[in-house]
Amino acid sequence: MKTKLAHVRVNVKNLDAAIDWYTNKLGFKVSATWPSEKPNYAHFEVDYGATFAIMEDKNYPSYGRFNFNITDVDTLWDELKDNVNVIEELVSTPYGTKKFTIRDLDGNELGFVQESES
Repeated sequence: MKTKLAHVRVNVKNLDAAIDWYTNKLGFKVSATWPSEKPNYAHFEVDYGATFAIMEDKNYPSYGRFNFNITDVDTLWDELKDNVNVIEELVSTPYGTKKFTIRDLDGNELGFVQESES
């Protein structure tokens, strides 16, 4: 079976706190929330690839790990390293990428990866 990942969601303890963290710490922009009368779900703008979403849910925590491909990992590292929970510092990998990993407010691991320019 061939698949294409279209949507990823993690469960969070408090939607408002999580939205604040993702938008103010990482610069994500909320694309939509749902349901309109009392939102417990939000997803963020994407340029390409899978939609990344969060949801306030009784099944919290979900503890996932997600890698985001970015074009300038060094600049993002410099912006974030002193303001977030770092679990893997910026490193060059043996397979030609540079990356670092942090934890969000709810324990989910977020990796930021820059592909080699070959």
